[in-house]
Amino acid sequence: MPGVQSLKGFSMIGPGMYLRDYGEKDQGSDTTSPNVILIFGWMGAQRRYLQNYTHAYTELYPNASQIVVRCNPDIIWSKISTIRLTPVIDALEALHCLPSSKSSVQRRPRILTHVFSSGGSLQMTHLGHMLQQKYGSVCAQWSFTSALILDSCPSIVNFNTVQLTFSAMIQNPIIRPVVLTFISTAYFIRFCLSLLFGKRMMLVSDIYTDMQNPRVLPWMGLHTPRLYLFSRKDRSSPRQEVMHHAETARELGMDVRCELFEESDHVAHMRAEPERYWTLVQEVWIIAISKEKGEQRISQTPPAQWHRSFL
Repeated sequence: MPGVQSLKGFSMIGPGMYLRDYGEKDQGSDTTSPNVILIFGWMGAQRRYLQNYTHAYTELYPNASQIVVRCNPDIIWSKISTIRLTPVIDALEALHCLPSSKSSVQRRPRILTHVFSSGGSLQMTHLGHMLQQKYGSVCAQWSFTSALILDSCPSIVNFNTVQLTFSAMIQNPIIRPVVLTFISTAYFIRFCLSLLFGKRMMLVSDIYTDMQNPRVLPWMGLHTPRLYLFSRKDRSSPRQEVMHHAETARELGMDVRCELFEESDHVAHMRAEPERYWTLVQEVWIIAISKEKGEQRISQTPPAQWHRSFL
């Protein structure tokens, strides 16, 4: 459904979800680019800002299909059953990245995932839960070529960070206090209900822990390079929390890289230093590809070497 509600060059596949499908043309000869780039936008991200990233990715990897998932502010107090990412799964199946009822995965997919802030983290972790529920134990067999870019995330989400997020989103000085009062009330009610009924009433509470799972998306693993991008000035996602998460991931055996920006604000690192930003993205993808090539070299080692070791 292309039109005014869609990103330029994309088709809308669901509410807040967009697809640029390059199919398989030219992908057969391209053995170094991603097949699919999966982008999870920050909370309230406008399409014109997300296009800065989709345009850059189109220039870097012109043969890659792209899937963009926006994050509406009401996700803060949403129930898990109200988040519908089925169109994303359908798109991944159509792009032959996941097995479907019509076909199985014929090649080893190459997927680059780019996540922004807590909103994007929430959407990504929920997609991971949906895939686990749909494919079950089959997920354990997946080991795709993949990389994970974490821009201004993850951080511990609490009342203060929620207020900071909405304060940054709302520029109108008259509307801002009204909205913040509403947000505070809704957050307080949800929090009290969580204590009263012992149930998770706000999805954001588990993001930080969920993101420590090396298979946060089932095709990822310890082999997946992670790039954490954060800054000193970011108040919404304090660098100390991001760095602690990165260090924990490293201790768990994950392949972790960190990059500290000095002057950029929350989810503004690319705008502040675009050349540096995209160089880092390309470098982490090169690492992912080099691991794929290394696995291929190992799998192609002639069996004769085993016989010689016993002589």
